[in-house]
Amino acid sequence: MTLFPCCYLDGDVEMTREREQHIAERHPDLLPEYREKIAQTLADPDQIRASARFGNAKLFSRWYTGLRGGKHVVVVVVSQITPKRHWIVTAYMARKLTEGEVEWNRN
Repeated sequence: MTLFPCCYLDGDVEMTREREQHIAERHPDLLPEYREKIAQTLADPDQIRASARFGNAKLFSRWYTGLRGGKHVVVVVVSQITPKRHWIVTAYMARKLTEGEVEWNRN
C-alpha cells in the first residue's frame, strides 16, 4: 500500500495494490508511467468535485499541459469518517471534467 499526503482531507490517502492494479489495467495511459501525477494531484489539486455517483467520494483533478497534449488527471477518493480513512478507488486522464458538483477551486 502507498500513502499520499492530502492537505484538503487533512490526512493521507491510501492506494492499495489491488486499486493500483485496477488503474494500471483499466487506465494504462496513467499507470505506471505517470504515477507521480496521482501524488501531485492529491497534494495540490486545481479542483475538487463531489462525486455524482458515490456520495462519500470526491474527484481531485489537476490539469497538465504537457501530458499527452493536455489532460486532467482525476483521482477518485472515498472517505470514511469513523475511523478516519481515505482511499483511492480509481484514477484516470480526461480532456474535460464533467461529473459532479464543484466543491473547491484553486483561486
